Amino acid sequence: MGRSRGGIMTLFCLLLLSYFWWASQLQFLNPNRRSNVHNHNNIFILAGQSNMAGRGGVVNNTWDGVVPPKSQSNPSIFRLSASLKWEEAREALHADIDVNKTCGVGPAMAFANTILEREAGIGGVGLVPCAVGGTQISEWARGSRLYEDMLRRARVSVKGRGGGGGEIRGILWYQGERDTVTEEDAESYKDNFEKLIIDLRSDLRSPLLPVIQVVLASGQGPFMEKVREAQMRIDLPNVIFVDAKGLLLEPDRLHLSTPAQVCLGEMLAEAFLHRFSSPIHNNAPTRSSLFSF
Repeated sequence: MGRSRGGIMTLFCLLLLSYFWWASQLQFLNPNRRSNVHNHNNIFILAGQSNMAGRGGVVNNTWDGVVPPKSQSNPSIFRLSASLKWEEAREALHADIDVNKTCGVGPAMAFANTILEREAGIGGVGLVPCAVGGTQISEWARGSRLYEDMLRRARVSVKGRGGGGGEIRGILWYQGERDTVTEEDAESYKDNFEKLIIDLRSDLRSPLLPVIQVVLASGQGPFMEKVREAQMRIDLPNVIFVDAKGLLLEPDRLHLSTPAQVCLGEMLAEAFLHRFSSPIHNNAPTRSSLFSF
């Protein structure tokens, strides 16, 4: 009888330990992350120059550190770091990518937070920062360092290195201020941008990959209107634009202020949800997994 009772107690203890172990695993998956397990993670490539990298709140090469509520970190928003590992995203999002400049608030966090607010079941959002300040469109051509870095980071993001992975849902592009300096650059902008998108879609095996570009709010030279016109005349499928003209600029009259970046992020999100909220099935690289860090 004693041996039988001892065996029962041993079995009971083992069952109890098993229960507490499983309970601890369930607690690890907090409510904000649980939906990610059952949904494709949504990856967005962030490319262009300084206004995509983010200069909101940067004055005299110093960021004021102010992060508005719409740009705050969120357990369901991740970024691919310079070391190609997924981590929880927070401003300044491009700090380890656009390393030769001071980065501040950009549009991407407001974009991602708006997406999550509007589409509760969308799962995690993965941001892949690639923007570098002061760059011309010609510096992003296939074979260039910027292009190859962007392509490498895009490919890694879907392979899941470092625990990430998902589906590339689109490219957010904000660039062109540097191309307003000479008339020749401004006039060649349309052809250069269209070639960039065609090449990138080909290399990613994603012929209909959505692209949302930002039409310039400012420029470094006298040919801003020529570049703006070129941006609005891009003639490729699934390429749309939002217009940043009129958004509040920093004192340098070149970079968007923090409130303007938040507004731009919301504009980008509205454009994406209006045109591309359903997945684009076009043989794009994809892997479904949970973002982790």
